[in-house]
Amino acid sequence: MAEYDLTQTIIPYCDRHLVFPLLAHLAESELFPVGQVQAAQYELAKGTNMVDYAVSLFEQLHPDEEVPPEFVGKRESALSTNERLQQEAQDVLNVIENPEVAQALRQDKNQNLQYLKEHYNVTLEQINALYNFGQFQYTYGNYSGAADYLYHFRVLSTDPDLTLSAHWGKLACDILTGKWDIALEELNTLREVVDSRSPSHPAFSTGTSPADPALTQLHSRTWLLHWSLFVYYNHREGRTLLLETFLSPAYLNTIQTSCPWVLRYLAAAAVLSRKASSTSGSSVSSRVRHSIREVVKIIQMEEYQYQDPITSFLRELYVEFDFEAAQRELSKAEHVVGNDFFLSEFKDDFLDNARYLISEAYCRIHQRIDIADLSERLNLSRDEGEKWVVNLIRETRMGSDAKIDLGKNVIEINRPPQPIYQTVIEKTRGLAFRTQALGAAMARTQGVHSEQPAVVEAAR
Repeated sequence: MAEYDLTQTIIPYCDRHLVFPLLAHLAESELFPVGQVQAAQYELAKGTNMVDYAVSLFEQLHPDEEVPPEFVGKRESALSTNERLQQEAQDVLNVIENPEVAQALRQDKNQNLQYLKEHYNVTLEQINALYNFGQFQYTYGNYSGAADYLYHFRVLSTDPDLTLSAHWGKLACDILTGKWDIALEELNTLREVVDSRSPSHPAFSTGTSPADPALTQLHSRTWLLHWSLFVYYNHREGRTLLLETFLSPAYLNTIQTSCPWVLRYLAAAAVLSRKASSTSGSSVSSRVRHSIREVVKIIQMEEYQYQDPITSFLRELYVEFDFEAAQRELSKAEHVVGNDFFLSEFKDDFLDNARYLISEAYCRIHQRIDIADLSERLNLSRDEGEKWVVNLIRETRMGSDAKIDLGKNVIEINRPPQPIYQTVIEKTRGLAFRTQALGAAMARTQGVHSEQPAVVEAAR
């Protein structure tokens, strides 16, 4: 299953510190030799100020060798730099932590700067010291402290590029400290900023950004898609929110243009949300309830760029209607999901929802179903299959149409004829999405031609 691992593909779009949990998961999954993963962790840690962590990794890799003396100098340098930056930031921290100052601050940043300068002699250089100290704390591994300093800096700073960089840093800190509600708020705020302007600093470590504003925005959205996976696959409502975001025209176009492998997580979210959306009625949006259809269309269009057992499972089930092939792909997908950093916690839910999709599709085209045959297609034993089918009919809307004959060990399905108006609704569903995508494509006719084909294909 190592051939389906996306860690090496995802790493270039993540900050250095976000890669640590990815490599830790690889070490646990044993997809690759542990020594290789530890060597990668060591090379990654050497580029940070987490000197003690880097030393511990070196000792694991080379138990019989002495620790290089360079680490001693690096530790002393990090400590002195930390002390200097803390002193530079402390003056402005003392001011803004004053309750009277906090009450006097307003929404207008320029007005706040004028107030702080007149009453407390706070300068722009002192405010920027908050950013420098927060960024250093981040490289030091103090993510909670870095989040506080970057937040204070963002409240006061009028520098748009540094403010945006602080947004990315704050999001990374919230992810690494596991504050998922706060991380979701930060992600939404950052998405609004990225969508409303062409940033020049996508993250702390991205280096020089492309000169073209449209390419810069595409670059930032690509990073945002990857970072959002940490939030969406840990927040309790994340899978539903992922579908809402990733299926929007701008981000769907980004996936098709620059990172088609993200389709794995879009497809997995659609599968994970399917059973819940079928049983919860109007509590979820129409887009989420019918996300499987949109995702399958996208998988069809992009299979020349990317496919894996998860996307192939949906294609075999909904495009080819080959239940035996879908069963084989689901067996592979079980291992892929179990080894994936973002999906491993959802392995059981994924299998349960995937079996629901198979049952739903199978029941849709048959009126009389042998339970033993269906159990085999679900990769379940006969007894497990019987229990699973009974629970499925009890929990879903199939209960009114399906009856189980235990004597013959079959399911009888009686479907009422579909009203003509419902047929029209089904035929026209998704028209708004296609119209919006076409409108966006037409609006960019005079713009960047490299993005246009993907939008038009998505509209089809």
